[in-house]
Amino acid sequence: MSKKLMLGLIVLLLVTNIATLFVWNQEEVDIETGNGKKYKNNEAAATVNGEEISIEEWRKALRDTYGEEHLKAMIDREVVSQLANEKNISISDKVIEREISLLLAMQGVLTETEYEDLEAKWEKDIRHRYQLERLLTENVSVSDETLKEHYETYGEQYNFIASMQLSHIIAKDMETAEKIYNELEQGASFNLLAQEYSVDEETRGVGGYLGYLSTESKYFPDSYEAIVNDLKEFSYSEPFKVGEEVALIYLHRKLPSITFTYEEMKPYITSEIALQEKNQALEADPLWESQDIEWIYSE
Repeated sequence: MSKKLMLGLIVLLLVTNIATLFVWNQEEVDIETGNGKKYKNNEAAATVNGEEISIEEWRKALRDTYGEEHLKAMIDREVVSQLANEKNISISDKVIEREISLLLAMQGVLTETEYEDLEAKWEKDIRHRYQLERLLTENVSVSDETLKEHYETYGEQYNFIASMQLSHIIAKDMETAEKIYNELEQGASFNLLAQEYSVDEETRGVGGYLGYLSTESKYFPDSYEAIVNDLKEFSYSEPFKVGEEVALIYLHRKLPSITFTYEEMKPYITSEIALQEKNQALEADPLWESQDIEWIYSE
């Protein structure tokens, strides 16, 4: 890494990181509370029964506790990004999509905006992790026999089965269901209507939430799939008969199946096995040795 490029990195980190001396020593700063106001260091960040905790005290505590850790993480990411670009290490969008789907399947109900924010953050984290794995293991060889044996044993675990995140309301009759639908059309909350009207005791208390369900799961109601297939994400169905009762479905998210061939997964399985064989922690410290890095916490 050239001195000029390294200087550019250091300047960027010093400007953007909350732990830098420049930011911490300003008399007046915007502390990012969301209210758009600026505060002086000697003003109170909080008061407890009349006793003040100054912004200066609070900022110093943050700097001393998290400053070095946060700056190191930023340098780690820059090192990995630069080396990955230099060595043409790219991560498949399909692999990233699978990882995001797995993470989504563990989430509860979120708004569309919350999903977008999470997915954007996850994409960066996932790409960084896989690039770091590849960089740490680039000089470790794993036999084809070992790789194929691993894939044959665990290959299915790398796939993702299509899943849908659903909520439902089970109404006692069509008249009630039509009333619920009309209230939805007027902007009422599906969650609150489920708590008020649903006769499904198992899901009523959680706003009708069913979670993420695979269409292959025995818990996926047979009559729901055709209805859900016609829905867009973050939308609800019209009432439809389910035995003697009537249902309305809300589709939060729809996650498609993702499957991989051996050749698609080979680079990632290689890194996974190599890390185990090296007993290597997933951290960028070994990569620093080949880089020209100077930072404010250097000894």
